[in-house]
Amino acid sequence: MRRLAHLPIPLRIGSLLLVLLGLWLPYVALVYALVDDANTVSILVMPVLFGLFFGLLWAWGRWVYGRRGGFAHYGLVGTRAMGRELLQGLGMGFCSLLFLFVLMNGLGWATWRSPAVPIPRLLLEGLGVGLGYGLAEETVFRGWLLDELERDYAPRTALWVNALTFAVLHFIRPLNEVVATAPQFFGLVLLGLLLVWAKRQTGRLGLSIGLHGGMVWGYYLVNVGALIRYTGQAPEWMTGINQNPLAGVLGFLCLGGLALSVRSRVFHQSSNQSSK
Repeated sequence: MRRLAHLPIPLRIGSLLLVLLGLWLPYVALVYALVDDANTVSILVMPVLFGLFFGLLWAWGRWVYGRRGGFAHYGLVGTRAMGRELLQGLGMGFCSLLFLFVLMNGLGWATWRSPAVPIPRLLLEGLGVGLGYGLAEETVFRGWLLDELERDYAPRTALWVNALTFAVLHFIRPLNEVVATAPQFFGLVLLGLLLVWAKRQTGRLGLSIGLHGGMVWGYYLVNVGALIRYTGQAPEWMTGINQNPLAGVLGFLCLGGLALSVRSRVFHQSSNQSSK
């Protein structure tokens, strides 16, 4: 197992993924054979996928790299600092998305309407969905994958490969949808950059999980609650193609402002450390 640590990164990543798929796909085949409803299938198979991945990740660190710290090496720790950063990220992510829709409302591009679902239920459900997505995806991308990339590449290269991989894997869809929603890809790349900078700001995953989860939480609230009606006074490329904020100029600018803020803190910390 230790020899895997010296393989090139494509072989290291491929080895772990092959084991993961070898364990998961038989279960998926069984679920598909027994369950007809697509939503139920998704509910049954996705938690198992992430559960298997977390188990393999623990074993990967212990058997391949000889680490005894579990997930701490990837920035997933149970400390007060992690908790503070998680809450900070949740607030920043949620408020940034809320600010975007408030701005569109002020510009006359969208109007608020009564929620389709009770607000307390929306808030709790959205928070749970956001934290689930944030924890799973940040452990995968800014935890394991970023660590593997930084073993082989310079920090800047690892940053861009991580962000591009994140965007590409979230953009797997039919070709006609890829063409129609192409601007969203650039928003996903920018989001990937932001989340790497958030991880590097503290060395922990709390801030990146919070930012990711807070944005998902805000979008869940607006989307599932049907809180926004677009007025049509601005083109889709400005407000977001298919009503997705990441696929519009205004959302890109708001996300860019947040990314630059986090990035400036990372560079400020790096300059302070190098001057000591």
